[in-house]
Amino acid sequence: MPLREFSDIGDVRLQSRQWLDDTANVRIHQTTGERPIDRFAKTKLRPLPDGRFDFRETLCLKVYKDFVVRFEANTYTFPPWAVGKNVILKADHATVAIYHQNNKIAEHPRCYERKTRIETPAHQEQVKKLRKRMWRDQDIAVLASIGPDVVDYLSALAEARQPIRKNVARMLSLKHEYGAESLVFAILKAMKHKAYGADYIENILYQEMTPVCRHPPVTLKEEELNRIRLNESSLAEYDAYIVKKEGKHDRKSKK
Repeated sequence: MPLREFSDIGDVRLQSRQWLDDTANVRIHQTTGERPIDRFAKTKLRPLPDGRFDFRETLCLKVYKDFVVRFEANTYTFPPWAVGKNVILKADHATVAIYHQNNKIAEHPRCYERKTRIETPAHQEQVKKLRKRMWRDQDIAVLASIGPDVVDYLSALAEARQPIRKNVARMLSLKHEYGAESLVFAILKAMKHKAYGADYIENILYQEMTPVCRHPPVTLKEEELNRIRLNESSLAEYDAYIVKKEGKHDRKSKK
């Protein structure tokens, strides 16, 4: 259709139908010598069967750790619980629908651009709630108690859509092996190079630090005792306690 402009697929179909009705089907056909619309009137079409056919493009995809599936160079978001699961994507000219175990769990308008992330506000809110719960995790709280640099690195891990609990468990093990100061050194270096993940931290420690503890912690029979975690102690709190205690002692001596 030369010299025509279209806004979307629906507009193409509308203009095509108008061209058929107003031009193509009402002019004399050179071969038949009749108008197509008159020949169509002589033919009675049978009705379509009752059941509708699913003509949508169908793909089996996996939900990535950043809560999306990739389709036609774009990404479409999912609820966070679907990460790692296999889903069915069905797309027509207007929508992209995603199903898990025959249940539709997400639907987006189809995007014909490239490298675009199509998000649903509800999915964004679920991700925010998930991250709030993350900070209440015992292991994460213990690691975060080391200092603000560690907190910044954990936040960067979350933004990079890295598996938080898995990385935290490994970094706690590295803290036991190399010490808190060495761990902070490695985290600062990793942050400088935007290297997010326990693999990078372990590699930096292995290359530049010496382990201070080569023995694994004692494993107890009661599994609950093995999961006990203690926050990193703050020397500033001890200093404040001593200063306060000495102040009371001085006041008693003056009396």
